[in-house]
Amino acid sequence: MKSMLEFIVKSIVDHPEDVKIHLTEGLKTTLFEIEINKSDIGKIIGKEGVTLEAINTLLSVASVKSGKKSVLEIID
Repeated sequence: MKSMLEFIVKSIVDHPEDVKIHLTEGLKTTLFEIEINKSDIGKIIGKEGVTLEAINTLLSVASVKSGKKSVLEIID
């Protein structure tokens, strides 16, 4: 899932070299923290949060197989 998320985020932003994804796994939850260039935050969130919601939906669907909930956070 981390590679899928990294591919999606790098495809959206203007500075893909600045993208860093940190993964923290718990018993029932997987936390994905995305570090991106400050100028790209708006691109990841999207208009009214639509892009971020779509990325969250993809993570949720992909995490069903592992039986864990996925949480996505943007770190600036």
